[in-house]
Amino acid sequence: MRLIQFENEQGRRHVGVVIGERVGVVAGVTSTRALALMAIRAGRTLEAQVTSQGYEPGPHYRDLLGDRRVLPPLDHEDPAHCLVSGTGLTHLGSAAARDKMHQQAQQPDGELTDSMQMFRWGLDGGRPPAGQVGAQPEWFYKGDGGILVRPGEDFPVPPFAEDFGEEPELTGLYVIADDGTPHRLGYALGNEFSDHVTERKNYLYLAHSKLRCCAFGPELRVGELPPHLAGTSRIRRGAEVLWEKEFLSGEANMCHSLENLEYHHFKYRQFLRPGDVHVHFFGTGTLSFADGIKAQPGDTFEIALDAFGEPLRNGIRVERRVFPAGGVKAL
Repeated sequence: MRLIQFENEQGRRHVGVVIGERVGVVAGVTSTRALALMAIRAGRTLEAQVTSQGYEPGPHYRDLLGDRRVLPPLDHEDPAHCLVSGTGLTHLGSAAARDKMHQQAQQPDGELTDSMQMFRWGLDGGRPPAGQVGAQPEWFYKGDGGILVRPGEDFPVPPFAEDFGEEPELTGLYVIADDGTPHRLGYALGNEFSDHVTERKNYLYLAHSKLRCCAFGPELRVGELPPHLAGTSRIRRGAEVLWEKEFLSGEANMCHSLENLEYHHFKYRQFLRPGDVHVHFFGTGTLSFADGIKAQPGDTFEIALDAFGEPLRNGIRVERRVFPAGGVKAL
């Protein structure tokens, strides 16, 4: 089952089930978060809750996308209660890159960069037996729900940004139950979108490079994932494809298990507040930046993977507003 959130022509919110070319409108609910909490309280799966509530024939899906009325498939009415985060150095990448990483990982610790050392920890201990704790991954904060951009809209980029870099990733979508237990609703395609030029200057600038808008969706895929997933990441410039490359994901292409990545996020008490929403990016091994590509305003990112339905598309626009140096007021 694949779910979306959308607005009707009057701006009212709905939850929809993707059924071929059309969307079924789920009865009695206006957000995926509310639907999930209903399911948790009733002791049902998300799919069973949708079936229990029923749905009616709705609009054409492509019309909603074309009109930019599709929302992120999970959010919170108070953006401060939606945490967007991610983990890096989680994917093996292409066969050639994987061989190179394994060769470097055999060097003594003193000769490894911090990134390669952390990658090796993932290779050695990122996939523990079920129920056991494995190696801790790299973790980063992106922002709250205010940074989420709906499918089809442009990423607003601050004027001080030095790069506009896509990152095609899987995202895990979660709601915290009344008793503080995290529940995974499912997964979505994501574009984590970062500033790779800033990061390249010094790895300690990674935190700055991640404080950008991002997008995921348009669909939430309910249930478990296949172990191997292969999609396509593209950048379009006008009518031309500027860059295109396959990206791999799923646990067969990762050095950490999803269970291990989830544990090392939700082990922190502050991430277990009842009712909160979490959007977590699981990482990637494919970037246009690594191929010397520089996206620019007006370009369109397109991330496609058949198992997730419609592609995720977003453009780029540079914001005009600039916070001035010395702009903080003393009281």
